[in-house]
Amino acid sequence: MKTTNYFSHLFAIVVLITVVGCASTTTKEGTGEYLDDSVITTKVVTAIFNDPELKTAEINVETFKGVVQLSGFVTSNYNINKAVVVAKSIKGVTSVKNDLHLKQ
Repeated sequence: MKTTNYFSHLFAIVVLITVVGCASTTTKEGTGEYLDDSVITTKVVTAIFNDPELKTAEINVETFKGVVQLSGFVTSNYNINKAVVVAKSIKGVTSVKNDLHLKQ
């Protein structure tokens, strides 16, 4: 009887440590969030690359907790706005931070 009680307490402690270890904070993503953000980043990069007006390798995309940050260089203000619209159209994107600049 004591052995069963010991193992149930041990199991509860292991589960608690696992849950706390994978939890997110304001500066760190949890495991599930990291995977979700990776999928969002891939979808945004693909959408930007497939857009004939934005087909460029000079737009960098990073995602943290659903917030997409665009950075890099484009040739016009229209392309800056277009990249933001394309990023916002992806499911899972909560907001877009625009750090794109014009080439000079």
